[in-house]
Amino acid sequence: MNVEIHQSRGITPEEQRLYDHLLKLVQSESPQALNERFRLLFVEGTGYPEIAFQRDLDRLIQSTTSAQEFRFILNRCCHILINRWQTRPHHHGAIAELIASLESAPTRPITADFARSRIIKQQRSLIQEFQLTEQYLTLKRLATVLQPAPTETESFGTLIRRYPYLYEHCLVTEGTPDIQQASIRQLQADRQKQFELDLSKYVMYQVRRASSNRIIHPVENPTLLDDRSLSHALHQFTGKVYGNDTCREVAQRFSTHCQAVRSYKEFKAELYHYLTDTVNPAYGKRHFNQQLGNLLINTYPQSDSQPLTDFLMVRTCSQLLNFLVVESVNRPQHFVFVDLLSNLGATSTTQLLLQIVLLCRRVKPYLEKRFSILFHHYESYSRDRVQWLIAAMENLQIALSTHFSALNLCFVNQLVR
Repeated sequence: MNVEIHQSRGITPEEQRLYDHLLKLVQSESPQALNERFRLLFVEGTGYPEIAFQRDLDRLIQSTTSAQEFRFILNRCCHILINRWQTRPHHHGAIAELIASLESAPTRPITADFARSRIIKQQRSLIQEFQLTEQYLTLKRLATVLQPAPTETESFGTLIRRYPYLYEHCLVTEGTPDIQQASIRQLQADRQKQFELDLSKYVMYQVRRASSNRIIHPVENPTLLDDRSLSHALHQFTGKVYGNDTCREVAQRFSTHCQAVRSYKEFKAELYHYLTDTVNPAYGKRHFNQQLGNLLINTYPQSDSQPLTDFLMVRTCSQLLNFLVVESVNRPQHFVFVDLLSNLGATSTTQLLLQIVLLCRRVKPYLEKRFSILFHHYESYSRDRVQWLIAAMENLQIALSTHFSALNLCFVNQLVR
C-alpha cells in the first residue's frame, strides 16, 4: 500500500495546532493523564480542559472533508503518543489502553446547546466509523505486537508479535507518519535479531547436549514447533538435501544456468524442472505438476521469444507466489497452498517457496505480503482452527532467518548433520 498518498495533502492550521499540542503534552505528562485527555477530546467530545483545542477539533469535524479526512487526523494523533511510548517498554500498556479507549462508550452527557450537541454527535459517529477502518485495525495490531507474549487460548491474531516479517505489511497503512514507519522498521529489526539470537542459542544448546555428558542448563525452543519439527526444518533449509547441495547452492547453480538460456520460453521450461524437483513425485504427478506447467506456459506468452530479463524474472516469480500461496486481498483463495500443506507438510511447502526467493531475492517482500494477506484473513480465528497456518508461518520465519540474516549457521549445520 502506498502510504505517501495521504501525507502529500496540506495540513490545516487547526490540525497543526492539535498535533503541536499533543507533541508538547507527550513530553511532559504521564501516559495515564494523556489517555484521559485523549478520551475527553476525542471519545467524549466535551470536557476538555483547554477549550481552544476543543474548538479546533470542532472546526475539523464541521469541515466538508471531515468524513474522508478525520480518520487520518485521528490516526496521526494516536501515532504522536504511540511513537513516544513505543520506545519505553514500561509504557506499552498505555498504548493498548489508548486504542481500547476508542471502543469505549462515552460517559458524559451531551450539552444542551443545540449547535454544540450536533457537533458532539457527529464526532462520536466519526469515532465509531474509525473503528471500521484499516488505520484502526493497524493500531490494534501494533498494540498487540507490543504486549507480552500471548497465552495459548488467545486468537491467532495475537501471534503477530512472533513474525517480524509481517510488521511492515500489517502495522503500516495509509496515513502512518514517516517517523512511525521508521519505528516499525526498527521494531521489526530488533524482534528479528532477538529471534535469531534465541534460535542460535537453542541450536548451540542442542549440539552441546548431544556431545556432552554434563548437565547443561536448558534453552527454550524459540518457535511454536516441537523440537523434532524444528530440527527437520533446519535440516531442510540449511542441510544437504539435494545430494551434496543445499537449497542455496541449488538456487545459485540454477541462477548461473539461467544466464545461458536463449529465450524466456526456455527459462520457463527449466524453471518448471527446478521447482518440480523439490516436490514429492507421488504428489506432483497427481495434478500439481500439470497445474504448475500450465501456469508457466500462460505467463507472459507474448514474451516467449524474448531474452530473459530481470523484469520477466521478477514478474514470473511473483506470479508463482500468487499461485502457490494467495493472489490478493480481494481474491484471497488459497486452495493450492492448503493442498500443498496437507500433502507435503509445512516444511516441504516452505522449502518450495524458499527456492523461488533464493532464485529471485527481490520477491522476498512479495512473499511476506502473501503471508500478511493470509494473516489478515484468519486474524480473528482461534488458534486451534489454524494450526496448519501457524506451522507454515513458523517455518517461514525459520527459512527467512537462516537465509536472509546474520544467524550463525555453523551451529545449525552441526545440529542437522
